[in-house]
Amino acid sequence: MRVLVVGATGGSGRAAVEALTARGHEVTAFARRAGAAFREDASRGDTAVRTVDGDATRPADVGRAVRGQDAVVVALGISEHPLVVRLRGSRGTPMDVRSRGTAALVAAMREHGVPRLVVQSSYGVGETRDRLPLSSKLVFALLLRPQIVDHERQERVVRDSGLDWTIVQPVYLTDGDEAAATSPAGDVQGMHVSRRAVGGVLADLATRAGDAGGRCLAVSGAAAPAAGDPAPSPLLGSGHASGDHERTRRTRGARLG
Repeated sequence: MRVLVVGATGGSGRAAVEALTARGHEVTAFARRAGAAFREDASRGDTAVRTVDGDATRPADVGRAVRGQDAVVVALGISEHPLVVRLRGSRGTPMDVRSRGTAALVAAMREHGVPRLVVQSSYGVGETRDRLPLSSKLVFALLLRPQIVDHERQERVVRDSGLDWTIVQPVYLTDGDEAAATSPAGDVQGMHVSRRAVGGVLADLATRAGDAGGRCLAVSGAAAPAAGDPAPSPLLGSGHASGDHERTRRTRGARLG
């Protein structure tokens, strides 16, 4: 399949690119500096990734990237520290990049007949808002509120798109090795999950034939299976999307959705 990953230089976006290329798909990586970010891969002879430099909020940039694709993965976000963003605003990325970028992508996908859309949002938005632990509700209210508000707008854009969509809502993201458990009901196992595992879930959803669209999928850290238990499918509610089955205490770089 030909898959466009938007926000391809961020943690989850990069992980989705890696998962897709490992499975033999034709991947286009879109970001403001995608070419520079993936230049090292090209120098190693890895030509599986096509890069497009552009701004996700500009329809012209988005249109040339979307044309000819079979599916689009959206992993837009703000890379700066959340506290800095809350106090001073974002220096280089619009605060509404998620909703504006997704709206531009939806319009381009309709224009070019691209049916499949997978969007990374955040656990605690929309359907899972009332499921957040109290501590996370406080973090949302005090630290992340402007970004969560934009996630809410983004999800409304996706739901109203008329496309074959899935919204992915990960819990706190880390650079560790936590495997992923998925739940269409919004259930969670652990409140930390690795970006690598989330990238695997995004890749699965973008390319899996027959996956039920029009749904929201919570992604949490998976508990280690008991000895002798079979590992269930990652997209049926409690499986492991990627990585080892061992839980890890490493949560460096933890960030929600």
